[in-house]
Amino acid sequence: MTALYIDADACPVKAEAERVATRHGVRMFIVSNGGLRPSQNPLVETVIVPDGPDVADMWIAERAGVGDVVVTGDIPLAAKCVAAGARVLKHNGEALTAANIGNVLATRDLMADLRAADPFRQGGGKSFTKADRSRFLDALERTLRAAAQQQKQL
Repeated sequence: MTALYIDADACPVKAEAERVATRHGVRMFIVSNGGLRPSQNPLVETVIVPDGPDVADMWIAERAGVGDVVVTGDIPLAAKCVAAGARVLKHNGEALTAANIGNVLATRDLMADLRAADPFRQGGGKSFTKADRSRFLDALERTLRAAAQQQKQL
């Protein structure tokens, strides 16, 4: 059965993901190292992992596979999940696939190198907009349908 895994640290679309997962009857795992209020929804399991670098990512990567959907902004985690056959979405609805994950990883590494080379660089990423939220909802709806269809074929 399809499962939805949410890398919950700094995830702005947890509530939206829960609504879509509930509508589809999909089990959802919200994974973090703490600080989250557990959902009362019986389809939603809040998983609190020990503190440590990438512990939540490792928990998700060990479980996500073919027919599952992962929501994360963490590109290395996304790469592991894509390699395992899971469908991966970023918070803005962008799909990370076998066809694009290599380029996304390379861009991430390049940007990290550029930031390291200029420690005085100010500013961060783009702000999260209503349009991003809308794109995410549409993408998650389509992705869960496709994952369910894939599960039926297995």
